[in-house]
Formats: sequence, structure tokens, C-alpha cells
Amino acid sequence: MCSWISKSSHTNLPPGPVSLPIIGNLFQLGKNPHQSLARLAEVYGPIMSLKLGSITTVVISSSTMAKELLQKHDQSISSRIVLDVITIGDHHKYSMIWLPVSPQWRNLRKLANSLLFTPQKLDSNQYLRQQKFNDLVSHVHQNASSGSVVGIGQVAFTTLLNLMSNSFFSIDLADYSSDSGSTFKAAVRGVMSELGKPSLSDYFPIFRFLDLQGNRRRMKNHFGVLHEVFDRIIDQKLLASQSTETKSSTSGDLLDVILDPCTANGIELQRHDIKALLL
Repeated sequence: MCSWISKSSHTNLPPGPVSLPIIGNLFQLGKNPHQSLARLAEVYGPIMSLKLGSITTVVISSSTMAKELLQKHDQSISSRIVLDVITIGDHHKYSMIWLPVSPQWRNLRKLANSLLFTPQKLDSNQYLRQQKFNDLVSHVHQNASSGSVVGIGQVAFTTLLNLMSNSFFSIDLADYSSDSGSTFKAAVRGVMSELGKPSLSDYFPIFRFLDLQGNRRRMKNHFGVLHEVFDRIIDQKLLASQSTETKSSTSGDLLDVILDPCTANGIELQRHDIKALLL
């Protein structure tokens, strides 16, 4: 114990509360970590260090300090910690969100910017956004007329999912009035839920192989559902592109552009790259 305390007191880290062996400062975060961190910042200043399990963490709590860090040390903090559940199927090796700054990451960012975020692309999707909004209003109106209860969160999620799936694949992957697409929706919700849950494996990497909370098992199932859907759509697109009758009638959506080497900015993606980009 004395050796551990002596070792931790001689590190070149910002000031912070004394941490306990093994669990570190996890017990000090409580149910509302943002409030706990704000209180700790009042004691230890705008930059402090915490030990979250076996992970040393530096916390920035002021806009001035954050600006200094982001403007002058952006390369040092440009990468992010990869969550344990993201390593399922090596997703972190292909996803732009989780990749460190590298030529691969720059190519994916360049492709995403040119295909998704240009003013021309946003303008071209205006009709699609209006159409999906009209679908939402129509569904709410029908339920209001019949006196049915409308789950705002559920219908908003369905609208967003269909907007994205039409931008990517030119099809709806969810339905307001039936269970169609419920498996896909459940998988998307499941991925979002697992990403938002605290995981012991992230704080104690030595225990990752045990999957103590079942996070990896659940995420593997969710990824499996999504990959199955993506594989089916990709196969359909590739088959259509090879047909002389349907090649000229492609929708020009995101997946069509990615699969066409003539329009993908010269960036050739493998299937696992494409699925990671869609996720």
C-alpha cells in the first residue's frame, strides 16, 4: 500500500483527489458525474487528474483551458479511447469515428465530407427531409383522429431512421404502423444503449475477456443484425449495377456512390469499410 501511494504521488499529473487502490476515484463520481466533477473542479482547479479504475484520466473544466488544449495541442488529443464493445468484429479498425488520425482516417473523412456535408448534397436532400416530415405528420394525424396514443420518442426515432436509410439506401427500414423493421430498429437502439452504458471492461481492461456485464455478447448480436441488413442491401446494389437494364436507374444514394469507383473520389473501400462507415 505504501509503495503504491508513493508511486502515485510522484507522477507529473495535474492535481486531483486521492484515489483508492483498484477502484481509483470511481466512487466519487456518484449518480451524477457531471455534478461531481464540477464540485471537484472547485477544489482542484480547471484541470485535474482522476483514476477511473486502472485508467488515468485528465479532466478539463473551463472553457479557457479547453480552448488552449484544442487550439495548441489538438494532435495530442485527436484520438479517443476505444470502448470495449466497439472492438467487436474489429469495428474500431475501420470506423472513422474510432480510428486515430492516419491516412485511412483522412480518406474516410474526405469521403464523408464530399458525400454527406456539402451544400449541394444538403440542398438535394431537402425534398427527402420534407417528405419524411410529412410522413410523420400524417401518422400523428391518423392516430389523433382515431384517439390512439402516440409515442413521440418512438415515431421521432422511426422518422430519423427512415431519413437516414433513404439517404444511404433509398429505402425505408422502419414503419410507423406495423412491426416491419422492428428487428433493425431494435438493433440500432441496442447499439446506442450499449455505447451509453458504463462498462467495467473500460475501467479494468484486464477483465475484458470475462465480459462480466454481457456487453460484448449483446453488442455482437446487434452488430450481427445490422451487418446482415447491410450485406443484403450491398448485394442488391452490386447486382443492380451489373445489370445493363438497371444500371442507368440507380438511385444515386450514398451507397451507390461509394460502390461506384468513378464517383467515390478515387477511394476504394472494402466491404468491412463500407459497413463501418454506414454504422
